Amino acid sequence: MTDNIFDLAIIGGGPAGLTAAIYGARARLKTAIIADEGLSGTLSRIDIIENYPGFPGGITGAELAEKIAKQALDFGAVHIAAKVSALSQAESGGYILSTESGEQVMAKSVIIATGARHKKLAVPGEEQFSGKGVSYCATCDGAFFKNKEIVVVGGGDSAVKEALYLTRYAAKVTIIHRRDALRAEKIIQEKAFSNEKIVFKWNSVVTEIVGDRLVKAVKIKNIKDETLEEYPTRGVFIFVGVEPNSTPFKEQIALDAGGNIVTGQDLSTSLKGIWAAGDVRSGSPRQVATAVGDGTLAAMAAIEYIEKA
Repeated sequence: MTDNIFDLAIIGGGPAGLTAAIYGARARLKTAIIADEGLSGTLSRIDIIENYPGFPGGITGAELAEKIAKQALDFGAVHIAAKVSALSQAESGGYILSTESGEQVMAKSVIIATGARHKKLAVPGEEQFSGKGVSYCATCDGAFFKNKEIVVVGGGDSAVKEALYLTRYAAKVTIIHRRDALRAEKIIQEKAFSNEKIVFKWNSVVTEIVGDRLVKAVKIKNIKDETLEEYPTRGVFIFVGVEPNSTPFKEQIALDAGGNIVTGQDLSTSLKGIWAAGDVRSGSPRQVATAVGDGTLAAMAAIEYIEKA
């Protein structure tokens, strides 16, 4: 059991968690990163990051994750490949993190950096055709749709970036957006509008995904004039926002109405000795650069907390 007792346990292996691990390990704290999907978080699904400082030509998410993870591990952080299912306070002080595999990790302090997951449309056919034409990751599944006509649902940064990526494979990409203007960064919008493979369905929502063995079409409703249409497509890529991965902590830690972890200025949570960083915290702008900043701030607070204990 002594092997699973740490000064600092970081739940999540994305940019916030990995950055926190760098700081914790450099402070010579016994530091664990508990992450079941490898050390990258959602970074590995991002084709190109153009707004992260220091990489004027851009860098792939996988490359950036690999670099940050190597720093954390080189400084002495330990990776535990597990998924935390519950958090409880230890009688002797600190916290016990229980994993789905039955393993327990004890720590004097904890940083929750579990990120967020893609929201679903919650329409008929979405679950039925998941993996059969419905996807939430363009870099994972884009190559399966070579020379096919596909749709992307959403109008924010993620949706438009993924639509641009999908033009590498698809013959045509239709962006379906419930508003009459995109919410993505202007420079990303400009790229989409100038791409001959991308077309738009404005003021529209998907009400159903239909097919037989695979996706064949989406049913679309125009929210302005209430007209309905069945739009042929072989793939449906959904990017309509995210929701935080905070479920294991909802009984112990204060959350906002959206399920995000509420934090103070130093990213402390409602439980002493626990901080939240990155996309899981309330008010996060959900950018790689701010996640890195969050990891730094939370780790520095945790280091000070442990040193004073």
